[in-house]
Amino acid sequence: MTSPTPSSPVRFVDVRQGGEAFLAEMREKLSPRGDLVSPRGRELTQAVFGKPLTPVEVVETICRDVQNEGTAALLRYTAALDRAELTPEALRVPAADLAEAHASADPEFLQSIRNIRDNIVEFQSAILHQDVTIEPKPGVRLTQRYVPMRRVGICVPGGAAAYPSTVLMTAVPAQIAGVDEIAIVAPPTPFGAYNADMLATCHELGVTEVYRCGGAQAVAAMAYGCDALPAVDKIVGPGNLFVALAKKHVFGTVDIDSFAGPSEVIVIADETATPAFVAADLLAQAEHSPGSAILITWDEALIESVQQELSKQLEQLDRSDLTRDALADFGALILVRDAQHACELTDSFAPEHLQIETSDPEGQIAQIRNSGAAFLGHHTPVALGDYAAGPSHVLPTGGTCRWAAGLSANSFLRSGSITQFNAQATQAIAGDVIRLAEKEGLTAHANSVSIRSNS
Repeated sequence: MTSPTPSSPVRFVDVRQGGEAFLAEMREKLSPRGDLVSPRGRELTQAVFGKPLTPVEVVETICRDVQNEGTAALLRYTAALDRAELTPEALRVPAADLAEAHASADPEFLQSIRNIRDNIVEFQSAILHQDVTIEPKPGVRLTQRYVPMRRVGICVPGGAAAYPSTVLMTAVPAQIAGVDEIAIVAPPTPFGAYNADMLATCHELGVTEVYRCGGAQAVAAMAYGCDALPAVDKIVGPGNLFVALAKKHVFGTVDIDSFAGPSEVIVIADETATPAFVAADLLAQAEHSPGSAILITWDEALIESVQQELSKQLEQLDRSDLTRDALADFGALILVRDAQHACELTDSFAPEHLQIETSDPEGQIAQIRNSGAAFLGHHTPVALGDYAAGPSHVLPTGGTCRWAAGLSANSFLRSGSITQFNAQATQAIAGDVIRLAEKEGLTAHANSVSIRSNS
């Protein structure tokens, strides 16, 4: 049951004795259905395509045209959707522009970039897969090896804000994996491929391929390749609905990191939590707009305190109107029976970000299987992971972390096995192989082994 309060920007939900319908509604809202489109997006679709296509139809059309026409279609959709008239030569940001952005950047900003890069390098290097070789029997050598991908593409958003943090959280793990070539695409906007801070970050990291294109057309160009933008092996990075749908569409031609939706957080908190901290943590995700922000607690008094803090802190935010809308659409303050109930409910949501502000965060996380990234304790806001801690902030959303993992250096490795037998070892195992092959009617398989045993 829900009880909205006129003075509160977010719904209060008591699920101690029910609330299944509300919970089902919230799960559906957060699932990757592909229907979150702004009014501007709908107007633009009508203007460009001459009819009200669904987002999936828009993406299918763009991808088909880029696949068939290459650079010409990429430039045409860049002009129509981003209002940027570019030539093939102007698509790639010149090296001189990258160097100039770096030279004119705030030295303290560049030092922060270096500090964060070092944090990412340390963590991603520590978790990087290493080749494993075993010799289980004489004459048998089995290896699982990991080979970096040759070329990857990174989507960096640039519609409403600039994201040098996304460059760090995607390019550095790829570099640690040993990827040879990294291509970054960003929309031709002041927050995208014309943003000096983003370009300076690329230069600082040694990324030399940056392209002035975004949206589904950039994803298609990276997947299928064109004269101006050679094809990649994998596409990663966040974006709007059309970017997400385009990545889903080209999966199979290339690999992708995930099919990501709106950013989300669940905060589990008890009576030891500071209401101002909890409210700030909810607002930090809601300001993505759309962004989901849910508090789960068994302390009824905390809900009232957090409601008051939300109203107070909202007034101080630059994006207060958008954040308020996101709280109304995708936010909730949920009252549960106890800590166990909180963990069960959180597991069913499988949130992108999980923040546990209780007296026993380690005990609670041990009961929760499904979260993209977890942040434990009263002094570990999600923003630490978004910007600086070391793990990547590119994470599965919409409940997909039940089976998907966040981006890491290992995401850029291709795993394969190597098997080596000598003659004696092959003869020792031949009977088992021949027996199963003949049971399956695959006599050529059996013969490929028996011919060696008889030689």
